[in-house]
Amino acid sequence: MHDTGKPSPTNTKPTSPTIPPTQQAARPQSPAAAADPADDEDETDVIGDLMGHYGKWQLLMTVLLSLFQVPNTFHISSSVYQAANKDFWCQRPPQLQQMPVDVWRNLSGSTDNCHRRDGIDWSRLSNETTSQWELPQDGNGKLVACENWEYETHDNVGNTWTSEWDLVCDKEHLKQVAEMFFLLGVATGGIISGYLSDKFGRKTMLFISAVLQTIFGLWLYICSSFELYLTLRALLGLVSVSVTYSGLILAIEYVDGKWRTIAGMYNLFPLPISYMIISGLAYLTQDYQRLQLCIGLPGIFLCFLWFVVPESPRWLLVKGRIDEVRRIIEAAAKFNGRQLPADYQLTPPTQESSSQDFTYLFRSSYLRRISICFLCIWFTMNLVYYGIILNMSSFGGNVYLNSALAGLVEIPAIALAMYIITKVGKKWLFCATLICAGVACCCAAITEGRADLLWLKITFLMMGKFTISAGNTIMPVYTAELYPTPIRNVGVGACNVAAGLALILTPYLSLLNKIEDHLLMTLLTAWSIFGGVVVLFLPETAVRSKASNSTPGQGSAPHPNASAAKQV
Repeated sequence: MHDTGKPSPTNTKPTSPTIPPTQQAARPQSPAAAADPADDEDETDVIGDLMGHYGKWQLLMTVLLSLFQVPNTFHISSSVYQAANKDFWCQRPPQLQQMPVDVWRNLSGSTDNCHRRDGIDWSRLSNETTSQWELPQDGNGKLVACENWEYETHDNVGNTWTSEWDLVCDKEHLKQVAEMFFLLGVATGGIISGYLSDKFGRKTMLFISAVLQTIFGLWLYICSSFELYLTLRALLGLVSVSVTYSGLILAIEYVDGKWRTIAGMYNLFPLPISYMIISGLAYLTQDYQRLQLCIGLPGIFLCFLWFVVPESPRWLLVKGRIDEVRRIIEAAAKFNGRQLPADYQLTPPTQESSSQDFTYLFRSSYLRRISICFLCIWFTMNLVYYGIILNMSSFGGNVYLNSALAGLVEIPAIALAMYIITKVGKKWLFCATLICAGVACCCAAITEGRADLLWLKITFLMMGKFTISAGNTIMPVYTAELYPTPIRNVGVGACNVAAGLALILTPYLSLLNKIEDHLLMTLLTAWSIFGGVVVLFLPETAVRSKASNSTPGQGSAPHPNASAAKQV
């Protein structure tokens, strides 16, 4: 769950929690006018001039806020282990518990593990009297649905949703429903979290959401009702995106100028580390309840940061709470070793209303082109990125090792993308990440079903994860730069709707392998290449920057847009 944007501190729009943060300016001007991205990046204000644009205080606060990404990543990726598939079969009679499973399946006619022969008096058989395991002759040959099942206990998966609530056969789809409920909550939370953060404050919403996230996370540990479990998963997704959204806004509003992009983007680094940590926790616990306890507890300690992390001084200034702003500026300046002027003045900025809405995205050929392209690209990026992450248990091999490797390769991908986009144009690099991800998924699809080539398939998957992670870092930066300033919030918000749709569909991708082994990777290949081709229809940011004319106006505090999962 990540964020994009640099909007006004009093007029933020919700976004998907799974997209990396960047910056966005909010200067009042005509919707037709394009803001110069370079100018947006260099914006500073009196708060930054007083306490420092970026110093030890900002570093400490933004690092602390990045820690809130850890439980968010835990919760969004936990279903990889909690919903893992298990080998199962119809329950054996008590006296046949020692019968080999393969023999029992043959004897009961349970070839699909969902039905067994009807009309057989199993009490006539026992482990002692059935040395040849002959089928009784009183069966009528009909098959009836099994009522209870047994599960493999030595599969390194342990107790999952499947074994806890018998989510097999005609109830197997409920695993995808449980995953979808969380992501539906994420998509819904993105709609309201921006408004609440603007109204009640970034810090207030961050910690209210963090407390609720901890409560719902620990409640899931003791929950025994599947229906209640679904409800709690949805609520957990809703507050998790608010944690990401409010935390990213707060982190970015501690800095200004070019540091907004940097502070937002390095907020992504806890994500891959969290992927590796939860894979280790899942391996050690091998029980969905114990894993839930492990990923729910960190939120308790994060809540104590309430006494360390201050409210956004820029939001407070907009609200006219000058005394609180002064206290924060003085503490930050002292920590940064800066001398404050004796008579500095703080004046709340004048806010100008903006009436731009969704229709502005289609009022010119330029806006129509980039809006349609970005809607397709954001849908594609989230579908492929989370299609890989949330389906690790479907790819074969060791799910714990695969997930840890997927997190590991994302670290250099984020770092490399952050470095390159500050040096070169983004269009061709962004296109290359999607095309390369498609090629990697295509190669993985070719090796599908070949047990002797499993290592090669996993290698291609990690290559795909590396490139799609780099693209996921570039995407929000590119989006924010191409949209004109006054409608950038609207544009990114519309993109996050597309991202939310992709998130909701992601849990069902694993069902494609039940239709045909190559279908999942083939679909990811097609979407990746499609996204790469769509990027070609976008202009290069460097070209647009030179042609853009910015209109002088009041600078604003940054605003990230949350989907995501990153992050989400």
